[in-house]
Amino acid sequence: MPEPEEAKRTHKAHHPSQSKKANKKEKVAGFNEKVPGRLFDVLSTPHSHLAKAFAPRSGRRAERQGRRAAEKDQSRLHVPLINRTPDDIPPPIIVAIVGPPGVGKSTLVKSLVRRYTKQTLTDIRGPVTVVSGKLRRLTFLECNNDLNSMIDIGKVADLVLLMIDASFGFEMVRITALISHGGSNTSFLQETFEFLNILQTHGFPKVIGVLTHLDLIKKAATLRATKKALKKRFWTEIYQGAKLFYLSGVLNGRYPDSEILNLSRFISVMKFRPLIFRNAHPYLLADRFEDLTSREKIRSSKGKCDRVITIYGYLHGTNLREGTKVHIPGVGDLDTYSITLLGDPCPFPTLESEKRRKLSEKRKLLVYAPMSDVGGVMYDKDAVWINVPGSFTRGNTDGEGPQLPLLLR
Repeated sequence: MPEPEEAKRTHKAHHPSQSKKANKKEKVAGFNEKVPGRLFDVLSTPHSHLAKAFAPRSGRRAERQGRRAAEKDQSRLHVPLINRTPDDIPPPIIVAIVGPPGVGKSTLVKSLVRRYTKQTLTDIRGPVTVVSGKLRRLTFLECNNDLNSMIDIGKVADLVLLMIDASFGFEMVRITALISHGGSNTSFLQETFEFLNILQTHGFPKVIGVLTHLDLIKKAATLRATKKALKKRFWTEIYQGAKLFYLSGVLNGRYPDSEILNLSRFISVMKFRPLIFRNAHPYLLADRFEDLTSREKIRSSKGKCDRVITIYGYLHGTNLREGTKVHIPGVGDLDTYSITLLGDPCPFPTLESEKRRKLSEKRKLLVYAPMSDVGGVMYDKDAVWINVPGSFTRGNTDGEGPQLPLLLR
C-alpha cells in the first residue's frame, strides 16, 4: 500500500527567535547557564512578571509604600474645597461646649476666657467672643441639654468640646419632657453621644473630648484603667487617634492653669476644613438682638402684632444679600429689610500696634459678651454705646449731683 503524501513531507527544524526579548524570557524560565542544575535567580531580574518580583526586601520600605498608597487614596477621596472665608478679616471660630448637666461646661468657659483675656466672668449668658491671636478670634457658646439646642448648635459649630464625666463615664442622662397635649409627663433617655449623630447630618465638624472630675478617682490604678477605657470608647465613636484632654479638679472656681494652657494652645493652632453646606450658604450667630417695635403698637394690640427686630452678629459663609429670606430656628422664615455693616466690637490687633510675634497683654483684655453684659461697648446702626461703671462724676463727692438720686427715692 503506497504511503500518503503527508507522511512523505519533511518538516523544517525549529529555529530559535533572534530577538533579545524572547531570549530573555527563555533564560528566566529556564536554568542558569553558568551553574547547571540551579534555577535562575528571578528576584534579581527587575523585569520579571512573577508575583514576588516586585516585593520589597525591607520591612520599612514596605511600610512606607503602604502608607504612601493610603495617603494617595485619601487625598483622592478628599477633594480640595475652596474656602470662601475672607483672609483679611475672618469671622470668629465658633467653639461649642457640649455635655450633660453638672459636667463643668460653665467652669470650662470661665477658665478659657480667663486664659485668653485675664478676666473672670461670673454670669455667662450667650456667646462670648475673645481674641486668641493676631488672625484668630474664638466665640465660646455653651449648649443646653435639650435636643433643640443640640440641633441648632450642630449647624453652626466649627469645633465641639465634648465634655465627659470620668467618674460616671458615658452615662445616660434622663430628661423629663412636658408635653402640652393632655398635660402628661413623658420621660425619654438621651445618651451623651447622641449629639455626634446630629453632627453627622451637618458635615461633622472637629470634635475634642474633655474628661472632667478625675479628682474623684482616688486610686492611681483605677484612674489609669478609667482613662484607657474612656479613650478606647471615645476613639470608637469618633475616629482612631481623636484628641482627648484631661481636667482634674477645680481650683478657685477654675480648672488648673497648666491643663487649660494645653487645651487653649491646641485650639489656637487648629486648622478647619470648610464644610460643603456652610461654604455655600450664609449664616449668622446672633450675639445680641433688640425689639424696635413701637411700644404704643404693642400696647394697643395687647402684644399680638408683627414685631420689627434687629439682630447683631458675625456673618459666616458666603455673602448675605439684602431682601433675601432668613430662617430663625423656632420662629420660621422672615424677610430682611436692611443689612448694615457695623464696626467690629472685637477687632484684630493692627500691624502698627503688634510688631511682635506674641499678642500683647493689652490686646488680651478684650472680651465681647453683650448678653452677659461684659465688654462695655455696643455698636448700633447710628450710635456707639459705652458703659462706664461707677458714678458719673469722678473725684467730686460734694455737691448735689450724687445726692440727687438719693433724695428722689
